[in-house]
Amino acid sequence: MKAARFDYQRPDSVARALELLADDSAKAIAGGQSLGPMLNLRLARPATVVDISGLEELRGVSVRPDGLQIGAAVTHAQIEDGVFAPLRGHPVQRVARVIAYRGVRNRGTIGGSLAHADPAADWVIVLTALGAVLSLATRKGTREVAMADFMQGAYTTALASDELITSVRLPAWGEAARWGYYKICRKTGEFAEASCAAVFDPQQKLARVVLGALDGPPQPLPGLAATVAREGALADRPAILAAVRAAAPGKDAVDCGLYATAVERCLAQALRTDEVTA
Repeated sequence: MKAARFDYQRPDSVARALELLADDSAKAIAGGQSLGPMLNLRLARPATVVDISGLEELRGVSVRPDGLQIGAAVTHAQIEDGVFAPLRGHPVQRVARVIAYRGVRNRGTIGGSLAHADPAADWVIVLTALGAVLSLATRKGTREVAMADFMQGAYTTALASDELITSVRLPAWGEAARWGYYKICRKTGEFAEASCAAVFDPQQKLARVVLGALDGPPQPLPGLAATVAREGALADRPAILAAVRAAAPGKDAVDCGLYATAVERCLAQALRTDEVTA
């Protein structure tokens, strides 16, 4: 099947892109790794496709007093390859390496992945665990939305039809911060069937464990996170299973076991001394 007819626009500025997106029948495209297949399957039928992939305003990374700011059109491959110095050695560089296949990483963008909001996507869960904040823009101005509030359901977000994700802000970490990310896939490159991301930063008094690849948004496991942070050790299997069942009450025993394994292995990563990241 081929896409239904649409008008193609390639604006030369974010301002012009926002003008085009003010029309409810327009849809933004960056890497096209999600929207492209949807167009071909006619699951999406915009009258106008607004290509923002070439906008330099969305393709940079900068250091801010409160952390790092990543442009929405930065590709997974650019993060993986360390093109931007501030991201070298950062957790997001390791995450980028395990997203799908290299061909997808070459084109797919961090903002596009978040806007698509697939529950099994890597950035959705990792940026929730990291406490990222998204900048959303329209012709009328900009607003910020915490990643924890952005995804409202499977493929459903707080993004309005005339809004565009312009950047992702990652908060600064303390020198003793630790993190982990683990996902279970049938084979390398496929979507996760279970995933978990964890962040522990004693300097910021932060302990966050998040369960992903569910039927909707990632779910926090606050009780488990507090226990692990307090004891400084991996929780036992029954405690992990109890936390998983509370966060995903509709899952059967097999699925809960899969999620529990992802949590267990994620926490094992986070508690290793060689995983410390400043």
